[in-house]
Amino acid sequence: MMWPRVLLVGAVIIGAVASSGGPGVARPYPLDGYGYTGIRRLRGYRLMREGKIPGHLHLVDGSLLPSAAIRLRLAGINDTLDIGPDTPRDSALQAALERVVGARDPSYRVALLDITDPRHPRYAAIGETKGYIPGSVGKLLVMTGLFGQLRRLFPDDTAARAALLRNTLVTADRFAVPNSHAVPVVADDWSRVIHRRVREGDVFTLWEWVDHMASPSSNAAASMVWKETLLLQHFGRAFPADREAEDGFLATTPRRELSDESIQALETPLAEAGLDTVELRLRTYFTVGASRVVPGKSSYATPLELMRWMVKLEQGKLVDRWSSLEMKKLLYFTRRRYRYAASPALNEAAVYFKSGSLYRCRAEEGYSCGKYRGNALNLMHSVAIVESPAVPLPRVRQRVYLIALMSNVLRVNSAGEHLALATAIERLIRRLHS
Repeated sequence: MMWPRVLLVGAVIIGAVASSGGPGVARPYPLDGYGYTGIRRLRGYRLMREGKIPGHLHLVDGSLLPSAAIRLRLAGINDTLDIGPDTPRDSALQAALERVVGARDPSYRVALLDITDPRHPRYAAIGETKGYIPGSVGKLLVMTGLFGQLRRLFPDDTAARAALLRNTLVTADRFAVPNSHAVPVVADDWSRVIHRRVREGDVFTLWEWVDHMASPSSNAAASMVWKETLLLQHFGRAFPADREAEDGFLATTPRRELSDESIQALETPLAEAGLDTVELRLRTYFTVGASRVVPGKSSYATPLELMRWMVKLEQGKLVDRWSSLEMKKLLYFTRRRYRYAASPALNEAAVYFKSGSLYRCRAEEGYSCGKYRGNALNLMHSVAIVESPAVPLPRVRQRVYLIALMSNVLRVNSAGEHLALATAIERLIRRLHS
């Protein structure tokens, strides 16, 4: 069934479900964020965690921070920090990083920034100015573009931005197909949460679409959010336009112009933050259905520019402070961790994470090619902000570091490789501060 596009003006959002565990029980974000965001999976997962509906939700200790504990680590403390090719390397950190990465495949490219002491950061890098196709890491740029358009629409009213995200219903259309990642879908009566692929006709709020893009990394959601970002740029205060106006805009605007406007919608807030949109660019939608409407161009990212994206986020300079904080919350996963973030060494750590992969296979005698084990192409990228441990302990200094890791190691399980690297890097940061 196709639903109309609509803005639920004045919609009532039910408050977050009270924890059944009594005083002192952690109320994890984003699970405690339902009352503010209206993202239904948050309430559904909390009901599941409390045993009120079927299903199992395993959360490691590091994923149990309340929303109030999530903060920007550089904002108001080190607002002038920037990273570039000439940024001095910390000798101890550089030597440790080279021991971990140097003996591995030469395709590894990494930038590592320790901001445990935010006024005196420590930097190390290997091959950080060389990049690859970003894959799903490019969804960070879609998120930035959306929040940039929201600020353009409501420059001094963050409540209005939140209301638009919470109350705008968006129906999955041709931009959402085909796709492979399952997303959480909550029953209308709150009796269950199922995980399945997005289908044409599915209706989610704009905030839910962003959550689907960030958490399970849905390509369908990414293309839908990018389309809505384009529509926000085009229609302005007339957003959300009705279906006829939207279809008319997409049908009558020349394809090359649609491509240019889509790119502009993402790159404007990046450029305003001082990021290099040549070294960090996303110019192709994530689904074939979207690319049939909006033709793509080449995409590219380097660990250096991804690191700069994270630094701007932690400074509150990615769009603005409200947007930076909301984007950081969206990267704090509240379900199964995977790839780099799945390292058991990070179980006690808060991890704000995005990963991307792209692999291709060719016939090769004696080799069985498969997922994340491509023999023609095997890209795997991880971007993470790690706060370890998530809750500071007595006499234990909380370690905070940012890492951008990209690789193209053929014929190996790259997901397992990144997990192993996450373990090694966590250990080297611990040793550095022991």
